[in-house]
Amino acid sequence: MAEVSQETLEAHWSKTKNLTIIVLAIWFVFSYLIHWFAGSLNAMSFMGFPLGYYMAAQGSLFIFVVLIFWLARQQEKIDEEFGVAEEE
Repeated sequence: MAEVSQETLEAHWSKTKNLTIIVLAIWFVFSYLIHWFAGSLNAMSFMGFPLGYYMAAQGSLFIFVVLIFWLARQQEKIDEEFGVAEEE
């Protein structure tokens, strides 16, 4: 990695911080809010299962896996944009 100016590092951290906030907000929704409102969501169904049950048992896990891959891809784009990406 080449030398990077302090301004570039601050801009990189700003974008990384914003990405982290977005990821934590999505995580919070699928970790707590979906489970908190599962009873209300059970009024609807998805593939024959109550929606609250499906989102708590399967949907949240699926979203977490997708979130991990999306976060890694977005962070790599940010790193490349600011010239701090790892060499392969």
